[in-house]
Amino acid sequence: MRPERLRLSDEPGAAESLAARVRGLVATDTSVQEAVREIVAQVREAGDAALVELTRRFDTGDAAAGPVRVPRAELDAALVALDADVRAGLELAIVNVAEVALVALAEDRELELAQGQRIVLREVPVRRAAVYVPGGRAPYPSTVVMGAVTAETAGVGEVVVCSPPRSGGSVDPLVLGTCALCGVEEVYAIGGAQAVAALAFGTESVRPVDVLVGPGNLYVQEAKRQLQGRIGIDGFAGPTDLLILLDADADPALAVLDLLAQAEHGADSLVCAVSPEGPALDAIEAALERAGGEANCALVDAGDLDAALAFAEAFAPEHLQLLGAGAEALAPRVRSAGCVFVGAPSTAAFGDYIAGTNHVLPTDGSARFSSALSPGHFRRRMAEVHIGPAAAALARAAAPIARAEGFEAHAASMEARIQENGQ
Repeated sequence: MRPERLRLSDEPGAAESLAARVRGLVATDTSVQEAVREIVAQVREAGDAALVELTRRFDTGDAAAGPVRVPRAELDAALVALDADVRAGLELAIVNVAEVALVALAEDRELELAQGQRIVLREVPVRRAAVYVPGGRAPYPSTVVMGAVTAETAGVGEVVVCSPPRSGGSVDPLVLGTCALCGVEEVYAIGGAQAVAALAFGTESVRPVDVLVGPGNLYVQEAKRQLQGRIGIDGFAGPTDLLILLDADADPALAVLDLLAQAEHGADSLVCAVSPEGPALDAIEAALERAGGEANCALVDAGDLDAALAFAEAFAPEHLQLLGAGAEALAPRVRSAGCVFVGAPSTAAFGDYIAGTNHVLPTDGSARFSSALSPGHFRRRMAEVHIGPAAAALARAAAPIARAEGFEAHAASMEARIQENGQ
């Protein structure tokens, strides 16, 4: 891995400009828009027939695609076959993710306003939600846990999983076993844009869902983008990124290991370290060059820790690690990060699996305005309004506004309540 060495100046706007330059190390590709639009149209028009043909074309090759929905017996067999150590780790992850998600649930609230009307604010879970679990280079049981457990904790009645089948036509047993471990019984052997379309519109075998979450390739993300509004989504997951902010007390060797770990996600991963300590960055640079591998990498020399934090805030990383006492003290000041890992023991890798926080995080700088996957993605805030005796006072106040907007019937509708209440 050959890092790009950059220096942060003290000029106004330098942090934002340099963050954009580092983001630019990852090439963007929007060439799949038309292909995805065609796939979505095929699934919407032909249903299962399109799913079977597209699955053969993109996933199973010459092998015939299996049934769209995975039989329950296959899930049960995969659960029994789980390696004991893997199962123990997954069970701990399930407990931790559920416990953190439970804290994020909001209780219903009721308030009475000055005019006397009563408002009840309720959180209502969606009825059906799907978790997309990528296939690609390897199975991702951790994504099953992050999505399914969070949805179940949110109170979703029906949680489903879709994952592309392997060349033989079946979903990886590790994914299936984890689904069974999480209590998910509805699993579909479909992937790509066609899976998103099927879950949005429904087919003969696939019942549509209200919300779809989870990472995926460019086709999956583009399909989510095109179908947002038809279904709810968590966001658009781009290539993963990690920023390590370190000071003189940090161990550069740990930073190197953590950068290499994040780079394992693929050649389009973006990893970065920022520090006012030139010698620490020198050590990281030399170690990364010796290690080899592929990833987009930048090392940023900052004037001091405040400047390093300004760069981190502008970069808005998916994962932010703070290493060294001075860097760790910055944690309360961080406002733009998907998840913050504080201190040497707190590698982002723990967050990928078992810390309890969710690993479905905002990417591509969207941590400025987006959050990690949480029960909130599966719930809707709904108001319940009880006007009662307040109707007369509210009507007298609101009717002039309605007429000013040209809505005479609105005004009349409200004023009718004055007579009804005899005031």
